[in-house]
Amino acid sequence: MELALGRWPARLAASAAGLRHAILNSAGTIAHKWRRSLQFRTVAATVLLTALAFTGVGAFLSSQIASGLYEERVQQAEAEAQRGLSRVKSIFENSSASDRETVTTMVTDTLQLLEGTGAEAPRYFLLTPLKNSQNLYVASLTNSTITAATIPEALSQAVAGGQGQYRQALELPVGDKDVPGIAFGTQVVLPPGNTYALYLIYDLSSVQQTLDFIHRVLWVGGGLLLVLIGGVAWLVTRAVVHPVSEAAAASEKIAAGELQERLVVKGEDELARLGASFNHMAETLQEQITQLAALSEMQQRFVSDVSHELRTPLTTVRMAAEVLYDAREDFDPVNARSAELLYNQVERFQALLADLLEISRFDAGAAVLDAEPADLLDVVRRAIEDARPLAESSGSALELVTGLDHCITDMDPRRIDRILRNLIVNALEHGEGRPVQVIVAASEEAVAVAVRDHGIGMTAEEASKVFDRFWRADPARARTTGGSGLGLSIAAEDARLHGGWLQAWGKPGEGSCFRLTLPRRRNTVLQQSPLPQPPFAPGGAGEAEPHAGLPAAAPATGPGKEEERAQHHS
Repeated sequence: MELALGRWPARLAASAAGLRHAILNSAGTIAHKWRRSLQFRTVAATVLLTALAFTGVGAFLSSQIASGLYEERVQQAEAEAQRGLSRVKSIFENSSASDRETVTTMVTDTLQLLEGTGAEAPRYFLLTPLKNSQNLYVASLTNSTITAATIPEALSQAVAGGQGQYRQALELPVGDKDVPGIAFGTQVVLPPGNTYALYLIYDLSSVQQTLDFIHRVLWVGGGLLLVLIGGVAWLVTRAVVHPVSEAAAASEKIAAGELQERLVVKGEDELARLGASFNHMAETLQEQITQLAALSEMQQRFVSDVSHELRTPLTTVRMAAEVLYDAREDFDPVNARSAELLYNQVERFQALLADLLEISRFDAGAAVLDAEPADLLDVVRRAIEDARPLAESSGSALELVTGLDHCITDMDPRRIDRILRNLIVNALEHGEGRPVQVIVAASEEAVAVAVRDHGIGMTAEEASKVFDRFWRADPARARTTGGSGLGLSIAAEDARLHGGWLQAWGKPGEGSCFRLTLPRRRNTVLQQSPLPQPPFAPGGAGEAEPHAGLPAAAPATGPGKEEERAQHHS
C-alpha cells in the first residue's frame, strides 16, 4: 500500500508536465497562426473586442437591472412594513389586556395580521424581548425558523436604542442554503411594560431568481452573438484574404519559374480588378523574361561560337608569332620590337579566349566539379611556389601563415589552384613591394584561405564590384597590364561551384584581402568561416575594425549576421 501511494507524486508530476507541454504547444500554435494568418488575426481580434464590449455592456445592464429590481421590491416592502408594524404597534399600545393569558392571546391574534405574502415576496415576523425585559408574559414568537441570531447585530442595536423603524439586508436560511432578504424592525411595548423588538422579514429569493434568469439570458445571448460575429468576420475576411492568398501563391510559383501561372478572375469588383491587373503584370513579365532569356541564350551562344571559331585562326597566328619572335634577333630594332609585341598580345589574346570559353561553360551550366578528397595545403604551397618568381621580381615577400600540418577537403584541385593563383598574382601585382600573407585555417565544417596584401587597397564600392566581368578600378587606365579581366569572375564561379564563398575586403592605403571559404565535405551548407573577418593581422587574427565590403561568390546559406551582411553574389 505504501508503494502504491509513493507512485502518486511521480504520476502527478508527469501529468503536470504533460499539461504544461500541451499548453505550451497550444500557445505556440496560436502564436504561429497569429503571425502567419491575417484571417485568424482579424477574426480573433474582432471576437475579443466584441467580448470585451459585451462584458462591459452586460456588466452595466446587470447592475442597472439588479439595482432597479432591488429598489422596487425594497420600496414596496418598506411601505407595507411601515403600515403593518405601525398597526401592530398601535394595537399593542391601546390594548387593555393585563394578565398573562389575555396578553398572550392578544399578541398571537395581532401578529397574525403580519403573516402572508407582501410586496410579491414571502414575509415572516419575529417578536423577541430585549435584554433588559423581566417578568415576561410572552416569550419569542415567530412564524418561521428565524431566530434572534438571524437578525444582524447592527439592526438589533438600532432597534434597541431607538423608537423608529429600521431596516437592513440579510441572508435568510432557507433549507440548506441562504437566500437574500431584508428585515424591518421597531420597538413595541407589552404588558406589564416590557419592551420587545418586532421584526418583519421579507424573502427576496424571487428577485435573485429573476436576476439569475436575466444573467443566463445575457450569457447565452452574448455567446450566440460572439459566434455570429465571429462567423460574419470569418466570411468577410475570407472574401478578401482568399484572393490575396491565391495571389501570393501565384507570385511564389511565378518566382519559382512557372511563368504561365494566372489567377482566376470572377466578378467586376476591386478584387477582380486586382486579379486582372496581376494577370496582366504576369503576362508582361513572362514576355520580358522570355525575351531576356532568349537574348541571354543568344549572347552566350555567340560568345561560345565566336570563342570556338577563333581558336583555329588564333593557333595559326600564334605559330607565326612564335616564328617571328624566335627570329627577332635577325630583324632591325623596330621589327624586333614589333615581333615581341605581337607575341605578347597573342599570348594575352589566347588567355582571354580560354577565359571566355570557361565563362561560357559556366553560363551554359556545363561546368562540372570533379571533387575528390585532397590536401588543401599541398595546393596552396604549389600555388605559392609557382608565384615565387613574380614575388621576387616585384620585391614582395610571400609568406604562408597556418598552424595546420594537413587539411583534407573535398575539392576540385584544378579549380582551387586556379583561384589561388589568381588571388596571389593579383596581390603581388598590387602589393607595391610589401609582404603578402597567405593564411590558412580550418574547422570541423569548413576551411578557409585568405590572401592579404598591404598595397594600394580598394574602397568598399570597388570591393563590391571586383568580381564583375571586365571591371577595372580605373576605367580610364589602358588595359596594358593584368589579365583578361575575367580571372576574379571565374574564381567566383569556381567557389560557387564548390558551394563556398569568395569574399573581398579593401581599404585605400592599407591593402586588400580575399578570403576563400569551402565546406570540408560536399553538399554541406556553410554557416561561418574559420577565419575572422578581415583585415587580418600577420598572425591570422582578426582586427576589431569592420570590413569595408565583402562580396561573396556563393549564395548566402546560413552565415551569421556579419557574414550575411558581407556577402555579395557576383
